[in-house]
Amino acid sequence: MPLSKRQTLTQYLIEQRRRFPGASGELNALILDVSIACKAIARAVAFGALAESNGLDTSGLAGGAINVQGEQQKPLDVISNEMFMRQTEWSGHLAGMASEEMEQPYQIPADYPRGKYLLVFDPLDGSSNIDVNVSVGSIFSILRAPQAVVESGRAVTEADFLQPGTAQVAAGYALYGPVTMLVLTVGNGVVGFTLDPNLGEFKLTHPNIRVPADTQEFAINTSNSRFWEPPVKRYVDECLAGRTGPRGKDFNMRWIASMVAEAHRILMRGGVFMYPRDTKDAAKPGRLRLLYEANPIGFVMEQAGGRASTGRQPMLGVKPSTLHQRIGLVFGSKNEVERIERYHAEPHPASDFAPLFAERSLFRD
Repeated sequence: MPLSKRQTLTQYLIEQRRRFPGASGELNALILDVSIACKAIARAVAFGALAESNGLDTSGLAGGAINVQGEQQKPLDVISNEMFMRQTEWSGHLAGMASEEMEQPYQIPADYPRGKYLLVFDPLDGSSNIDVNVSVGSIFSILRAPQAVVESGRAVTEADFLQPGTAQVAAGYALYGPVTMLVLTVGNGVVGFTLDPNLGEFKLTHPNIRVPADTQEFAINTSNSRFWEPPVKRYVDECLAGRTGPRGKDFNMRWIASMVAEAHRILMRGGVFMYPRDTKDAAKPGRLRLLYEANPIGFVMEQAGGRASTGRQPMLGVKPSTLHQRIGLVFGSKNEVERIERYHAEPHPASDFAPLFAERSLFRD
């Protein structure tokens, strides 16, 4: 399709709004604000080490500091977080927001009007890959603020954000790679926009993204295999057994360590991604954050015909308990995710470990 014939993001959102004659347009405006933040982040990421010489002041930023997640921040983490906040706080569409980089919910400044939505986001997912020039991205989710917040105008609290994934109004991600893309769902399928650098506009290039139900690709960090639960180990072992194993076909394995890049690959050609619960750290029942990673990606996957799960239950049905709650995540091609869920539901086979040959000692507890 000629570039001039492609819808812009604004045109797409106007068309979606026409399905709801009573809609106020606030959601459209908020999504456009998010898209502007993503354009600014794309520019910052593209400059990389040249950021300061191209007008981006990184002096005094908390690069190297440890954020609430216990992870080391890079200057671009801080810049990206600021870009999201400054672009969305002023317009009167938000009652509050929450981010991976902030311990507590962010309150809309008193001199700005307040709105009826909540924004949660991971401003720069995969930022540890920036130094090696691997694709990174931003993830966002939009929720309705509780009616009590809207009516009273009170400050938002952590509890206001603790809504299951099914409550999301819109979600998506921006991918900063060879091209910048914005992938979005407003609950009516999934669409992808590519940033036209000449016009500075997101243009609709992927109008109806669908995840193939079957796949021969899986993504998992095999360095954690010794910590996996039996159902995950069973699934991966069967994939690795290939054509001569129980699956009867060969699989390819991928691992980028950037969830946005992993999700995008799966949306484009199918696959399954696993960052499951394991025994590596008993205090963390998963590595990924429920509210601003697992839920928005899960919403996108389900709207594209895929599936998202903890392995034990649908991801979007999980009721959050804390703002930065971590969780195990499996998403992608529907038939493969359902197989992994089935393995979790089945009785685990008896361990091959034989006590007869265990290490013995008179002094063993």
